Amino acid sequence: MTELHVVVPAGVDDPAVPSGGNRYDRRACEGLAALGWHVVEHPVDGGWPRPAAAQVTRLAATLAAVPDGALILLDGLVACAAPEVVVPACARLRLAVLVHLPLVDEAGDADLDARERETLRAAAAVVATSEGAARRLAALHGLDGVRVATPGVDPAPLSPASAAGSRLLCVAAVTPRKAQDVLLSALTSLTELDWTCAFVGALDRDPVYTARVTATAGELGDRVNFAGPLVGADLDARYAEADLLVLPSHAETYGMVVTEALARGVPVLAAEVGGVPEALGWAPARVQPGMLVPPGDPAALADALRRWLTQPEVRVNLRAAAAARRSTLDGWGATARALAGALDAL
Repeated sequence: MTELHVVVPAGVDDPAVPSGGNRYDRRACEGLAALGWHVVEHPVDGGWPRPAAAQVTRLAATLAAVPDGALILLDGLVACAAPEVVVPACARLRLAVLVHLPLVDEAGDADLDARERETLRAAAAVVATSEGAARRLAALHGLDGVRVATPGVDPAPLSPASAAGSRLLCVAAVTPRKAQDVLLSALTSLTELDWTCAFVGALDRDPVYTARVTATAGELGDRVNFAGPLVGADLDARYAEADLLVLPSHAETYGMVVTEALARGVPVLAAEVGGVPEALGWAPARVQPGMLVPPGDPAALADALRRWLTQPEVRVNLRAAAAARRSTLDGWGATARALAGALDAL
């Protein structure tokens, strides 16, 4: 049995702070264990990717306790924030880094970008969560051989569609990268049409941005609601009530909510960024189960929403494509096998 040490942010299982990265980490550990790996988890507390000095010291102690020559996988949010302790550890450990999102795409911080570059160039292996993310990391940091392990998705029941297609859903933490302001700007130009929009996601990541977004939403009345973070049956219920998932992000390495919607036969309208086109994919007849628009373009997003809301044939065709796409989605077992292949090489 191969032993694998995995370093993840503390709170990876906390339902109050759900994220795609946390879900990926948990399902990856479970999947590798199901393949026969002995997975030893090391949760590390910290304000990643900007930890306090004491938190970096605790990370150093965690790494020091791992035996020489051990195989270890670090979540990139942790690893790339602390090259001062991760890079020296690369000399005695078989160390791989799993990058959920390049730090510069989340924070726009040149210092974090440089720290990420230092870490990833020292690691024995780098794993990204989409082909697009692998290309992005290669271009940012001059890396060769970035491996890919795309997120899986669980099977789900088909969501019942409403005739008007008016129930819009956006599942994302309220942050500038997720661009809820762009979606609200588009909706502001569609007030003559019948629609509601539910926003599901954390509201505390960027309080200033959240205040601005919710103020704009207030002008649209009760057609818009912010539910905060939801998981499990509560999130399932929101997908079951949705006609269209809208993801207007400025950057995404993959977009797990895209496949979560498609697993339920819910079409997707998203910004064409990063790995989103990979997640959206194609139905077997080479029909796309959604629409892609340029990022940061409220007019283009509004135009696509208008087509969806006013043209029944668009809704019929996209729903059929989304239903067909369900059968082509990979589960989390495929993710674990791809990760195992990347780690086996070490």
